[in-house]
Amino acid sequence: MGHHHEGKSDIVPLIDRLNRYPIGLPDSETLRRILAILFSADEAYVASRFPLTEATLTELVRATGWERERLTPVLENMADKGLIMDLVYGHRTYYLLLPGLIGFFEFTFMKQRQDLPVAELAQLMHEYLFEDPDNRMGREFFGGATPLTRALPYEEHIPVESVVTTWESAREIIRRAGYGAVGMCYCRHKKEHLGKTCDKGAPTREICISLGSAARFMVRRGFAEERSVAELLAVIDRARDLRLTHITDNIRHKPSFICNCCSCCCELLGGVMRGFPNGIAKSGYTIAGDTEKCLGCGLCAKACNVQAIEVVGGDNGSRKKRMQVKAGHCLGCGACIPACPTGALSLVPAARAPVPEKKKDLFVRILKDKKRFSPYVVAGMKAKLGRMFGLG
Repeated sequence: MGHHHEGKSDIVPLIDRLNRYPIGLPDSETLRRILAILFSADEAYVASRFPLTEATLTELVRATGWERERLTPVLENMADKGLIMDLVYGHRTYYLLLPGLIGFFEFTFMKQRQDLPVAELAQLMHEYLFEDPDNRMGREFFGGATPLTRALPYEEHIPVESVVTTWESAREIIRRAGYGAVGMCYCRHKKEHLGKTCDKGAPTREICISLGSAARFMVRRGFAEERSVAELLAVIDRARDLRLTHITDNIRHKPSFICNCCSCCCELLGGVMRGFPNGIAKSGYTIAGDTEKCLGCGLCAKACNVQAIEVVGGDNGSRKKRMQVKAGHCLGCGACIPACPTGALSLVPAARAPVPEKKKDLFVRILKDKKRFSPYVVAGMKAKLGRMFGLG
């Protein structure tokens, strides 16, 4: 069941809190309706009181003014719903309020739900993300100088003379993660509730990969199922057979997910095609075409997940048709290469911006770009001092 609030007093502080994240949620009536369904009044209050950093139960008791006995079941329910994460480090549990994107919007559709009006939420989220005439969410997510996510190349198509870094290889990321799981694609599941299916026939279930501590949380809370390295590598192979694009965190150290994305469903790729060609960080490669081998058949353009390839020429008989890459649009994923019947396409190295080392580095960059960093410095100092003096 949804939680249709009588008033908005508990939703406004929640929106204010969410908008202190690197990726916020621009306020609108549609957003308020979404949040009123996802959060009960108690959950909205607790979320609005969350510190900017991970917090212990003791710290949340102090932040909310609630007794442990009242707070604990609320936190438990919020974790089950994917509104917060509970992460166990050693013998202590830390709680983290998830952002909307990438966060509880996705978790809402990453398992079968009986507790929420998912069809209504699918429509509301679609309206919020894609029908705002000012495209505020698009600008919030994709418009910054540092993208939150990046594309990974199909390693088998990288030239043999190139050195493939471990953080650019989906297979190596999986092998080094230490733990992994597979789950439902949020985008395709949401599309199903809008009466649509994937044009490439990509599955909704058992296609999106989570890794590390995020995967452990997702398995524990029913959002994903644990898989072996071999099983996760098979998911990558399946995605490549379908010519999907791999998207991961824009970091080098311990990415937390690999999504396998199509142009018709994926909201990340959709942003690239809706005016934000730099909204996803590109891999260290781009596509090059051999004009002598190219037939101008257009199969590569059809396979491309961001419409970065077009077929040109052939007019007035002056020159045969050929493929052409739109400058600045190619993600360097290589999904188009298997579609070419003559082997005319290849990945070639391309100059790119440096990839942040860790998630903290990525968030700091984005927060500084958006002038939201100072509160995190204060929050971090408070948390450190509190734990130093036994208040955490």
